[in-house]
Amino acid sequence: MAKWYGKVGFIIPKETTQPGTRLGSGVWVDEPVERNYYGDVSRNIRRLESVERMNDNIALNNEISIVADPFAYENFHAIRYVEYMGTKWKVSSVEVQYPRLTLWFGEVYNG
Repeated sequence: MAKWYGKVGFIIPKETTQPGTRLGSGVWVDEPVERNYYGDVSRNIRRLESVERMNDNIALNNEISIVADPFAYENFHAIRYVEYMGTKWKVSSVEVQYPRLTLWFGEVYNG
């Protein structure tokens, strides 16, 4: 099993505030948050997706198990991407297995 250290990207919805008031404006924006984690690469598979285009899409079928902190547990539903081998990959599912989170990812993240 290979070791991994890298960024995990979260998209956290936050309510904006009106200038000069303490109350929120009722307008919510997505705030990106990146955190670094250690983990293990349990699965490392590459596949080509044939589509009706000139070139095939490269996709991964990877699984990383990270050692999670309280922030990751509270916001596991907001995980959007993992940075792996210099590229951001879209996380398709997350499984909670205390004290770890298992992340499955495969397509390039374009958010």
